[in-house]
Amino acid sequence: MSKQTILGRVTQLAKANINALLDQAEDPQKMLDQLIRDYTNNISEAEQAVATTIGNLRMLEADHAEDVNAAAEWGAKALAASRKADELRTTGTPGTPTDADKFDNLAKVALGRQLQSEKEAKTAEPTIAAQTEVVEKLKSGLNSMKTKLTELQAKRDELVARAKTAQAQNTMMDAVKNIDVMDPTSDLNRFEDKVRREEAMALGKQELAASTLDAQFEALDDLDKNTEIEARLAALKAGGGSGPAGT
Repeated sequence: MSKQTILGRVTQLAKANINALLDQAEDPQKMLDQLIRDYTNNISEAEQAVATTIGNLRMLEADHAEDVNAAAEWGAKALAASRKADELRTTGTPGTPTDADKFDNLAKVALGRQLQSEKEAKTAEPTIAAQTEVVEKLKSGLNSMKTKLTELQAKRDELVARAKTAQAQNTMMDAVKNIDVMDPTSDLNRFEDKVRREEAMALGKQELAASTLDAQFEALDDLDKNTEIEARLAALKAGGGSGPAGT
């Protein structure tokens, strides 16, 4: 996986609009679960890729530091050899010029090595600078991905909690609706109406029985009246007065 591919993926994932994705989802909770799994996997892959990129950068930096140190060491060696040559020439002892030339040649060799090390160090500097910029962007993108993952997890937990609350509310409303449809008090009302009708019927029967009894007593009174009339009629015929019988 190349640096640009890693950087592109990390940047794209870090900029993902969670709310827009949720708006397009038929089942937001399932989509969030899938996004969390994908993000976790992508973060793991990105961490490995970023670690590899950082490792390569550190190797470049180590090589650059080694070249810089080597250039300094070769410079010091060149200076030492040049001074030794100057010293030999100053003493003026026989054979000294040949030895002085030898040390000057050594100084030249050291200076050549110094130039080579400086060239290698300078050549690596743009690559190190570019790699450092890429690593910083990768780190920033990776941190954004981790922040986004935390946001995803929080939204997922919030959504689950809201779904459970809504489910509980719907269950309660369904229970209330069933209570309204099958209200036990309506059965009590019907039973009460039936009792009242029974009580009314009993009162009616009592009233009817009472009226029948009154009629019987009235008939008895009529019978007594007819008896008295018959007695008075018999008294008239016997020549008695029209007063009550027995007077």
